[in-house]
Amino acid sequence: MTTTTALTVRTNLAEYPVTTAIRHGRVTSSVERLDCCGPARAHDAFKAMLREHAFDAGELAIVTYLQAKAYGKPFVMLPIPISGRFQHKTIAYHSGRGHLDPKDIEGRKVGVRSYAQTTGMWARGILQHEYGVDLDAVTWVTIEEAHLAEYDDPVNVQRLPHGSKLKELLLAGEVAAAIMGNDMPDDPRLKTLVPNAVEAGRAWYQREGVVPMNHVFAVHEDLSRDRPDAVREMFRMLVESRSLAPDSAKTTIPPIGVDANRKALQMAIDWSYEQQILPRRLSVDELFDETTAALTI
Repeated sequence: MTTTTALTVRTNLAEYPVTTAIRHGRVTSSVERLDCCGPARAHDAFKAMLREHAFDAGELAIVTYLQAKAYGKPFVMLPIPISGRFQHKTIAYHSGRGHLDPKDIEGRKVGVRSYAQTTGMWARGILQHEYGVDLDAVTWVTIEEAHLAEYDDPVNVQRLPHGSKLKELLLAGEVAAAIMGNDMPDDPRLKTLVPNAVEAGRAWYQREGVVPMNHVFAVHEDLSRDRPDAVREMFRMLVESRSLAPDSAKTTIPPIGVDANRKALQMAIDWSYEQQILPRRLSVDELFDETTAALTI
């Protein structure tokens, strides 16, 4: 009788409520062991994952994954997002320098960690589609390059000196606003550029039915081709780990399944293409292969 060889999968998976059960051994498998050998912050390993193939599987920001597909990197997505966030509240300005409305950033400089950062893509898309901001009329200043070596920023993007800090630039008036993401400082001088941002995010969700996905989970194409059983088991483990997370941790996690995420994925593709992050407009279905497209709960 032939048995399938168990695998050790080098995995870049940070710890969140939805992944804690995997990382702490509450969810296991006889088929494989996920060796969560990535850094504490998963995005610190995105370059190594795509440029050096340092991991067999793991997290990628959705924009990073879309770029990976567009530039022919050998990874395929599982239909179970790892994280999401309502992005209306991620854009800050210095209220001590005068009130700003979203349209007021036209003709000015706005900081963002990287132009191809997922938070930046969602925030710019909201500014364009919800508030009529002409993104081409803004100079986007960045402090990091993209994770994909093949990608070049648009012409209205400027790189800041190494070590620059968005908060310091904002407080010094060197940028009119900044897309801060999870790094939004607790500083009473800083206000959200989007008025009533939390309420605006909730209203947007009610209208669009989309939780903007942040990180997704991808596996190397060779693994998916050679060991589809391991990919299916990986999906099972991720689903089970999510089910063991507190309910309060699931409110901003996108749903599971290709069709359940189709609108959000199409929006991410369209906005990334509009913002010159992608060289071509991908289709949702090409983000998956035969094995991962069939994964469902």
